[in-house]
Amino acid sequence: MRNIKDFPALDFARDQRAASCASEVDALAAELDTNGIVVLPGLLTADQLGSMQRAFASRLRRLRWNNVEGYQKTERFRHMVEDVLQLDQGFIDLALHPTVKQILTRYLGNSFELTEAKGWKSLPTKRDFHGWHGDAWYDQTATTEIHREVKLAFYLTDVRSGAFNFIQGSHRKQHPRSVKNYEVEGFDPASFAELTGPAGTAFLFDTTGIHRQGVPMLEPRQAVFYNYHDPQVRLQQEDVGYYRYHPLLLNAAFLGGLASEDQRILGFGNKTNFQPAFERQALTPLGHGAFHAGFSGQLWLRDFSARIAGRLRKILSEPPA
Repeated sequence: MRNIKDFPALDFARDQRAASCASEVDALAAELDTNGIVVLPGLLTADQLGSMQRAFASRLRRLRWNNVEGYQKTERFRHMVEDVLQLDQGFIDLALHPTVKQILTRYLGNSFELTEAKGWKSLPTKRDFHGWHGDAWYDQTATTEIHREVKLAFYLTDVRSGAFNFIQGSHRKQHPRSVKNYEVEGFDPASFAELTGPAGTAFLFDTTGIHRQGVPMLEPRQAVFYNYHDPQVRLQQEDVGYYRYHPLLLNAAFLGGLASEDQRILGFGNKTNFQPAFERQALTPLGHGAFHAGFSGQLWLRDFSARIAGRLRKILSEPPA
């Protein structure tokens, strides 16, 4: 596997047209096929990266609640930002970059779509909370085939610790599942890849390959991950119940002039995994109820104070008898 340092384009100065030439795309696709992971040349400009960083950071200032935009919190060490395609044009440009599309077409065929686009801020920790695994997503009870899925990873911050780890050549060997630490001890140490790199680093990987977030995480890390697979493949029940891989939420302002291929990749008109009137089961009903009661009390107090102030103004404005 070529190292990030082998790609001078990561300083964003490289001509994007050269990155999209057929011979280089063939080489990158072949590397993905062989190793299960490939680092991509610089895909976006510094201006695009900066705009994406600012938009993403705006969601990390506070927890999302009611009509206040922010991040979601479902686990201790990550702040999750869902549906990043709504945030900035750069996130759409990344998802539909010609180099990305050409490699995916070679590896996945012509039926793939972008099925998920989210990111997160990983918090400093020495705990291995996201250990070795392959990404389970399809119903393994309904097929013996190992279905293909590729993720595009993109770093929004410099990553010097807690980097993405991947065991090269471990892809498409088994249905994706959690993997114990002792199981990886038999792999050749030379097959272990650690993807440190500056903001703007991008790579594709087959999600059946064994991977994890490295430890320790010594500083916060921000990254986005896009899932590409065939949406006609039957999903595992866990993801159906959670309504994962739902139709993408998009910002109309970023969708001008889309080609028909881009519309297909973004799932225009595809209702395969749409669930009418879906309602997710609350995981923290007690906490949600407490927040709701507290907020309702705050609104009541504000309304009550306004009424009292109005009456006082009326009394003070009346002429003395």
